[in-house]
Amino acid sequence: MEPGLDFRKVSEREIHAGRVVRLTESVFTTPGGGTMTRDVVHHRGAVAVVAVEGDEVVLLRQYRTPVESELLEIPAGTRDVDGEDPAGTARRELAEEAGLACDSLEELGTFFNSPGFCDELSHLFLATGLNPVPRQPDGAEEEWMTVERVGLDEAESMIDRGEIRDAKTIIGVLLALRRLRQ
Repeated sequence: MEPGLDFRKVSEREIHAGRVVRLTESVFTTPGGGTMTRDVVHHRGAVAVVAVEGDEVVLLRQYRTPVESELLEIPAGTRDVDGEDPAGTARRELAEEAGLACDSLEELGTFFNSPGFCDELSHLFLATGLNPVPRQPDGAEEEWMTVERVGLDEAESMIDRGEIRDAKTIIGVLLALRRLRQ
């Protein structure tokens, strides 16, 4: 038997519907005929952009309320515009957050952020050929964030030293480095 083939969702009850996520209590049948209940966070999905110019990557220093700390991150955002494809969202978020447009946008892959409790799927892009455009911060966190450029090798070292702790940034920088070193 292949893993997962006999797990099936049989019911779902909405507990909360917010601006960004929806929380449900979901009931599944198991391969052995039992049932299990799980809290599931539903998310519209996101994009993340590794913006590279020369040997530098663009990072954002942004306060994150859930961890009550500033983090260094690549530009990213929720797929919150109906009908917008992931590449369009990536270009919009890059402009809004980092004040940049790009000549080239290449998809590096997709990943589930926290599949143990959330269905959020992120699309990861490599942006090159960067050009300045007006920033359009959305919300207090973006208003107060700073845009920084860090050498790619230094960003890799910052990951190794635990100075970059954001998962999408770690995944993005390492995949971009692998692609660029090919």
